[in-house]
Amino acid sequence: MLKTSTINAEPTSRQLSAARRFTRRLATSHYENFTVVSFLLPRRLHQDFYNIYAYCRHADDLADEIPDILQARQALARLRAGVRNLYLNQSPAVSPPPGNFDNQASNHHHSPAETAILTALGDTIRRHALPWQPLMDLISAFEQDRRINRYDTHEQVLDYCTRSANPVGRLVLALCGYHDEHRISLSNDICTALQLTNFWQDVRRDYVERNRIYLPREDMKQFGVTESDIASAHCTPAYRNLIRFQVDRAQELFDRGHALIRLIRAGVRADIALFSAGGQAILQRIRVLDYDTLTTRPALGKVAKFTLILRAMTGQIG
Repeated sequence: MLKTSTINAEPTSRQLSAARRFTRRLATSHYENFTVVSFLLPRRLHQDFYNIYAYCRHADDLADEIPDILQARQALARLRAGVRNLYLNQSPAVSPPPGNFDNQASNHHHSPAETAILTALGDTIRRHALPWQPLMDLISAFEQDRRINRYDTHEQVLDYCTRSANPVGRLVLALCGYHDEHRISLSNDICTALQLTNFWQDVRRDYVERNRIYLPREDMKQFGVTESDIASAHCTPAYRNLIRFQVDRAQELFDRGHALIRLIRAGVRADIALFSAGGQAILQRIRVLDYDTLTTRPALGKVAKFTLILRAMTGQIG
């Protein structure tokens, strides 16, 4: 583990190696609906995927795992300053984020874990000229999680997704060398669908553990579902119909974004397809459970994940 508490513009090889080991360990120790890095992905991109995942995971945990709201906001602000400082130390090829920057940005002290994550992320930024906006948007979304825990409309949920999910797709595209608006638009559809799928998968968990409900109030009212139904894990026919409606919405976005897969070069296509396939497999699990995501959390086991990888290898996904 790195022992320094500030981020060096040019870390030593020892510091960078330690940072890479940390992000790799973090990325491979969490359950996800999709495989973050499979053996189908070119090895040269493995570490960069780990680095970005670790950043996303860490920022999310700062919002979710720190009980005190003020402390959580301060931690996210410290992370934002750390990312800004990374860009201020880049070559002119990577544009720094706008705003006024004083010396305080470089004086923030980070935990050993955050130091490792930012050190590894800085290396990926340097080598791939990653855009800064997606990294900042992610922090904005996690800050919103500490301010807002109910949504009135579907449009408000989609707005949240533009910052909580879509930036990840843009970063992945950048790692693969794509920056055009057409691919980004298709990626946005898939990433929003993945985020919505996670919401409908975790309705009960989000409520119990975070006091959050992402089901729009307007939809709950339309289908006759109350917050007390969610609180009591009472899976009524109305709740099943509501989740069916949300599943169909997410599926439409997956279908709309599917064209992206064929626009990705063959070397990375299969692994990118797994992101979408994993989400759609969760939607199918929800259907099999007759849309009851209150008493059972739909998830993919090892066999299901292996099957997805096998399908990707044989060209059945994409």
